[in-house]
Amino acid sequence: MPNPREVLELIERMRCISNDGERRSLVERLGTVDRPTVLSFLNAHGLNVCMDSDAALAAFGASDILLRDGIGLQAVMPVLGIPAGMNMNGTDFIPLLLRSLPARNVAIYGTATPWLDRARVVLEAATPHRYRDLQHGFHPVEHYIAQARATRPDLILLAMGMPRQEEVAARLKRSLDHPVLIVNGGAIVDFLAGRFKRAPEAVQRSGLEWAFRLAQEPRRLFRRYCIGAFGFAWSTIRLRRAASLRTRGAGPAAPGPTRIAPSPTSSPIRRSPIQKEL
Repeated sequence: MPNPREVLELIERMRCISNDGERRSLVERLGTVDRPTVLSFLNAHGLNVCMDSDAALAAFGASDILLRDGIGLQAVMPVLGIPAGMNMNGTDFIPLLLRSLPARNVAIYGTATPWLDRARVVLEAATPHRYRDLQHGFHPVEHYIAQARATRPDLILLAMGMPRQEEVAARLKRSLDHPVLIVNGGAIVDFLAGRFKRAPEAVQRSGLEWAFRLAQEPRRLFRRYCIGAFGFAWSTIRLRRAASLRTRGAGPAAPGPTRIAPSPTSSPIRRSPIQKEL
């Protein structure tokens, strides 16, 4: 199980977007990648997953750009001494990104038919890109690697859910040798296809979109949003403690113990090192 200090370091790596100008600069940067580059979004559920799984933490850690998604982290980050910035949820930012980039060859890996085909119709009408490779989200990861090597897309949109999509993204990043932006999109394709509805804007602004989603998918999302809330509270306590201990450890160094030189006739005393961990 990951050390809370490691998860804290992941949160500190998140890119804080404070205004529209910084968001536009990010879009421009994402449009000019020169190597396989992974864009991910971390929300409360993702944080819980990272706290419980070394593999998930490593997958999120492979992201080149990590953005904050949702009100859960917005509340927690100031407690940890980290600026929260704007809510950069993928459901809003990914369509903006796709509308803003010049024409690209795009692959979508994730969800299932008919939602893939319906999402392509919506995207072709709203964006300038060519959506030439659509694959459902239940293949082995080697299938997506082979597809991406064969078609060499400029952008890959993954819609598989956490943490599988992050693990697939990390493998794609290691396996591909051409410039490609790999975006972890979660349920974005299902939203675009009309499988699920977005909450009204007033509900989104109030921070209660999670409740709207829970009402649409109670069986799938009950564990994430209801039981997961207790896990998130416990994760917050552990992260706060890790931040507090690290701050204390960064203070002025305490004086070391006085060393007494051994007498010429005494034999040397061997001491075992003690490693302190959180």
